[in-house]
Amino acid sequence: MQESRRKFIKQAAIATAGVYTGAMGFSAKSYGKIIGANDRVRVGIVGFSDRFKDALLPSFMNHHKEMNFDVVALSDLWRLRREEGTGVLKSKFGHDITACRNNDELYGLKDIDAVIISSPDFAHALHTAEAVNNKCDVYCEKPFAETMADARMALKAVKASKQIVQIGSQRRSGDNYHAAEKFIKDGKFGNITMVELSWNVNQPGRWRRPALVEKLKQQDTDWKRFLLNRPFEEWDPRKYLEFRLFWPFSSGMPGQWMSHQIDTVHWFTGLKHPRSVVANGGIYQWKDGRRNWDTTTAVFDYGKENDPSNGFQVVFTSRMHNGDENPAEIYYSNGGELNLITNTVSPRGGLTAGAAKAMNMQPNLLPELKLTDLVEKVAASANTGGDKLTSAHMRNWMECVRSRKETHAPVEAGYYHSIANIMTNASVRTGQKATFDEKTQEVMVGGKVFKY
Repeated sequence: MQESRRKFIKQAAIATAGVYTGAMGFSAKSYGKIIGANDRVRVGIVGFSDRFKDALLPSFMNHHKEMNFDVVALSDLWRLRREEGTGVLKSKFGHDITACRNNDELYGLKDIDAVIISSPDFAHALHTAEAVNNKCDVYCEKPFAETMADARMALKAVKASKQIVQIGSQRRSGDNYHAAEKFIKDGKFGNITMVELSWNVNQPGRWRRPALVEKLKQQDTDWKRFLLNRPFEEWDPRKYLEFRLFWPFSSGMPGQWMSHQIDTVHWFTGLKHPRSVVANGGIYQWKDGRRNWDTTTAVFDYGKENDPSNGFQVVFTSRMHNGDENPAEIYYSNGGELNLITNTVSPRGGLTAGAAKAMNMQPNLLPELKLTDLVEKVAASANTGGDKLTSAHMRNWMECVRSRKETHAPVEAGYYHSIANIMTNASVRTGQKATFDEKTQEVMVGGKVFKY
């Protein structure tokens, strides 16, 4: 019965959209008004996190009525968040929300069509595989995976299914990023020679929840389920709530921030992963018991495999003790730069007439232009916290659930950024250069597979 219902929803959506928007010229907004209750997409939430509450939920609310999506259930291991979450969702949607103590209960409802996954970093891939195996479409927060075993398993599960998956790399729904991608892929930028990425904050409370930690008691959650396939550790409320500070529950800076920025490198170039990574850093300021660094520098070599004459370098830097959270993404070529903070292309740093003449060369300077001039609507900056990008990304997922077309950030996007993240983490943990074995799809350090 459930399978038949899913099939009806999807076929009806496609057929109805074709009839009404094609034959009768209805707009998407008009189409949204005529979708009946039988065609409603019923969504379950996996994890009532701050990210879900503050960004994903408002973005969902922007479009759910028009697209006829509804939240009907919430799964969270912690009683406090489960109760808080169902209360918030009931107030937003005007009906009862089914509270589930775990995902077994969620999928046991048998009438969930899609899920939004906002669980801890290390759980994303596992929860995605679980969802598609239960025939649910997925919006999954990044990072996709923190180990290659998890990444391979989830990729295989998604590809074997017919489910729609959107990875939460919301830059891929930003008009400025689409304009940058086209400018580069059309050959107007020239060969990329270097990319500088940075993400800095000065927030002692970033990823720390001391007041909330005090409220968390082991009897109110399920520590064993939380650990999933991670090595057993004794109960620790900090690792449960402040997981971003503790490997192997999160890689910290690479998974949280770098995964957004390195994804644009893969997207703009078509490359799947770095050839090598070296990383260094440490805990220099916030000596609060964390395992993950508060300062990181990673250097990537990108290009075609076994072709050292072709390629470019990417540098990612991040510090958590000085900065105003204005993430930088600057692409360089011999002719200038493409700056995704200012959304400009410029000849800055390009080969000038004077320098070229000395070598009997022609100058090479890019034009001055605004990426915003190439698109009708554009996100204001590179900061992924902005509502515009997340809202556009959520809408794209909803549209693809309806049309069954590929999302802006399909599962492969998550798989590829995970390779870069895991390579970075491998170098961080071992102090050695990390590479990637295409044949085995394993991250390698010193000729051996990296294992956490």
